[in-house]
Amino acid sequence: MKTLVIGSGGREHALAHALSLDPTVTEVHAAPGNPGIAAVATLHDVDPMSGDSVADLAERLGADLVVVGPEAPLVAGVADAVRERGIAVFGPSGAAAQLEGSKDFSKGVMVAAGVPTAGSYTCATRAEVEAALDAFGAPYVVKDDALAAGKGVVVTRDRAEALAHAALCTSRGGDRVVIEEFLDGPEVSLFAICDGTTAYALQPAQDFKRIFDGGRGPNTGGMGSYTPLTWAQPDLADVVLEQVVRPTLVEMAGRGTPFVGCLYVGLALTETGPRVIEFNVRFGDPDIQPVLAVLDSPLGELLTAAAAGRLAGVPAPVFRDGAAVTVVLASAGYPESSSKGDVITGADLAASREGVDVIHAGTALSGDDLVTAGGRVLAVRAVGTDVADARATAYAAAELVSFPGMQRRSDIASEPLGVVEGASLR
Repeated sequence: MKTLVIGSGGREHALAHALSLDPTVTEVHAAPGNPGIAAVATLHDVDPMSGDSVADLAERLGADLVVVGPEAPLVAGVADAVRERGIAVFGPSGAAAQLEGSKDFSKGVMVAAGVPTAGSYTCATRAEVEAALDAFGAPYVVKDDALAAGKGVVVTRDRAEALAHAALCTSRGGDRVVIEEFLDGPEVSLFAICDGTTAYALQPAQDFKRIFDGGRGPNTGGMGSYTPLTWAQPDLADVVLEQVVRPTLVEMAGRGTPFVGCLYVGLALTETGPRVIEFNVRFGDPDIQPVLAVLDSPLGELLTAAAAGRLAGVPAPVFRDGAAVTVVLASAGYPESSSKGDVITGADLAASREGVDVIHAGTALSGDDLVTAGGRVLAVRAVGTDVADARATAYAAAELVSFPGMQRRSDIASEPLGVVEGASLR
C-alpha cells in the first residue's frame, strides 16, 4: 500500500513514522513534509491548501491512501478534491470539517446530539459579549469562532482581558466570537477514528497547552503530552464513545455530512462527568505523538478501513504496556512570534538514545545545518515502562538538544498528574 501524508508539522512526522512501521505499507510519501519526515518518507513540493494539486500528486504516485494532517486544508475541502478522483482519503469533507472550522457550528451539533458540553453564547457585538460574560461570570472563556492554530482561546478572571480577546477575534476577520461556561477539571485529549458510522477510540492523552511551567502564560499549540492517564477513569474511552462520538456521528450523518476521519474530543473531567470543551477534525499535535508511540495495531490498516467505510471489519486498536512522553522544544518568542534560521545541535544525538524519537515540527535545512523554521521546532518523544520512566528518558534526551532562545517546559507529565491544563488560571 502506498500512502501520502499531507502536511509539514510534528503531527505529520509522527503519522509518517507510524505508517513506515506498518508492514502493509510499502511506500510513504509526504507533501510538503520537513527534514525529519524525509527520513521515513519521500517528500514532494506541493501546496497542501490546493486540493487539485494534492489530488494530482496522489494520482501520479498511485497512492492507495491519502492522510490529510492539518485542519486548514481539511476546512478548505482538500479531502473532497481527493475523493472526487476516487482515491481513499482519511479526513473529513470541507462541510464536515466545520466541526473545527466554526465553534458556533460545533456547539450547535453538540447540542442537537445531546453531547455533554459547556453552555455557550455566540456573540457578534460588544454588547452581546458583555452580556454573555455577565451571564457566566468569572472565570471567563472566550473563543475565536474560526481557526486559530490552537491559540484562539483565552481563559481569565480579568474581564478587561476577556473583552480585549473578543475584540481581537472579531478584528482578525471573523464576525463572531463564542463565550463559554468555564469547565473545572483536568483536561484530556481523546482521538476517535471514524468512518461515518463506526468509531474506535485511541488511548487518552493529556496535552500541556500553556507556555510556562505550572500552566502559566499564554496558550500555545501544545508544549508536551503523555499517555496513559492512570488517574482517569478506566472506562473513559468507552464513555466518550457512547456519550459523545457516536451521537455526533449520527447527527452529522443526519445533516448529510457524514464524518470520516479523526474526531478529536477535548474533554474536561468535571465532578459531574466528562464534558466536551471542543471538537477538532484531525489528530492533535503533540498529543497524538505519545499515543502513536504505544499503538500496537497497524495504523495504515485502521486509517484505510475508516476511509473505505469498513472500520467495523478490522480489529479495534490495541496498545502496548508502558507509557510515552513528548516534550516540545519551541523557538524564541513563541507563541507570540517565532525565530527562524537558528542552528539546531544535538537532535541526532538525542534520537540515538534508546526508546527516543525526535519529531520535527518547525525545522528546515540551511546547507548542512538543521535550523529552526517555526514556533514549535522539535518534540522529543520517549517510551518507558511507566510515565515516570518515559518522562526521565525524554528529558535526558532533550538536554542534548540546543538552539538559541530555545524554550521548553520542565513539568510535562510531572506530579501532580491530572493538573488542570489549558484552563489553569495560575
